[in-house]
Amino acid sequence: MYSPKDEATATRMERALSHAADHFALTPTGPLSWGWLGRTIGSRTTDDLWLRVHCGDITKKAAAMTEGLLMAEERVSDKVPRPRLHRLHRWERVPHVFEAELTDYIAQPVISPERTDLTEDPGLPDAWWTNLRAGLDALAAAEPPRTTIRQEWADRVFPEFLGIPAPALTERVTGHGDIQRANLTHHPLVLLDWERWGAVPVGYDPAVLYVTSLRVPTVAERVRKEFADILDSPAGRTGELVALGEMLQAVGRGWYPGLAPLLADRAHALTGVQPPKTA
Repeated sequence: MYSPKDEATATRMERALSHAADHFALTPTGPLSWGWLGRTIGSRTTDDLWLRVHCGDITKKAAAMTEGLLMAEERVSDKVPRPRLHRLHRWERVPHVFEAELTDYIAQPVISPERTDLTEDPGLPDAWWTNLRAGLDALAAAEPPRTTIRQEWADRVFPEFLGIPAPALTERVTGHGDIQRANLTHHPLVLLDWERWGAVPVGYDPAVLYVTSLRVPTVAERVRKEFADILDSPAGRTGELVALGEMLQAVGRGWYPGLAPLLADRAHALTGVQPPKTA
């Protein structure tokens, strides 16, 4: 699991969790769950709910951190399996701003709590794949709260990490935007972490699942089978290139060294251009 980056972060976030629990008149009852670098902290509580606290820089609070979850509650169909939001609480303690969300407690574990790329087949049943496809199809019909993948990002990242100019990202669909396996549970499927959902390039969500599965061919092949009509379309190819660019950008920052050559090979297969060396 993730851990806080230092003791000061751990102390700050544990105090924030205690404050939020007091505000909601609940008691944390489970082990602590940490997000990336300790930017979030969560715990099961009395009344069988889940309490998670986000911490951000008070100078960068133009959009609420929990906005995505709140908008999902308002706009996303019940056909999309996700935790339901019960209450929100926001407060400031300079130089930080905190937001707490109280949601359903999800008992089943996530598929990969520690890493984005798969290293082994999680053995998901057919029903899980059916529910994933149905959930993403239902999500596609929702009104997006934002544009999650921007043209400006693609214009910068494609030449640097894919070695080609960025295509125009004109064909979009409403998607989760962060569909890594730390945000997907084992069967029964639940999609977690709705901070980034919005308008994404067609095929982006299934492409993320595909390119992060390249080390486990059986899973990668299953993703392509379930989403063949999307991934094999011209728009889906663009979505896959976006996912590859995002992952190769992460490789350039020192992540996923075992996945890096497979990402580069896949990008080369799609574009005919060998991506620049990133690591």
